[in-house]
Amino acid sequence: MIQIIAGEKGKGKTKQLLDKVNTEIKTAHGSIVYLDKNAKHMYELNNKIRLIDTSAFPIGNSDEFIGFICGILSQDHDLEQMYLDSFLKVAKLEGCDISTTIEKLDKIGETFGVNFVLSVSMNECDLPECAKSKVIVSL
Repeated sequence: MIQIIAGEKGKGKTKQLLDKVNTEIKTAHGSIVYLDKNAKHMYELNNKIRLIDTSAFPIGNSDEFIGFICGILSQDHDLEQMYLDSFLKVAKLEGCDISTTIEKLDKIGETFGVNFVLSVSMNECDLPECAKSKVIVSL
């Protein structure tokens, strides 16, 4: 399953995402991973949440990003949730159509039982049709 927090840059998506992940860790049965473009929010996350700074890895395009996600999944069989802050940036999708990547993440989530929560710097009305029904917060 995919959930999306949508809104223009600077509207408070990261705060929403951090609040959600820190609430979810209290009742999670498996592990939770938080992907971000840097480690800036390390001290705002519960210490049980694994933060991965994607800037440390050579991710060049959205297909490599999907491979990166699959690599994380292959190493953690207890992974329950993944939070992707700055989704367009970490997935190398700025200025691109996000439909294919959203569909791939949806399929990966169904196959491996992982929920994805994405922070997307776009207005809800600008999202592709396949993503609009996944919006949980629109800022």
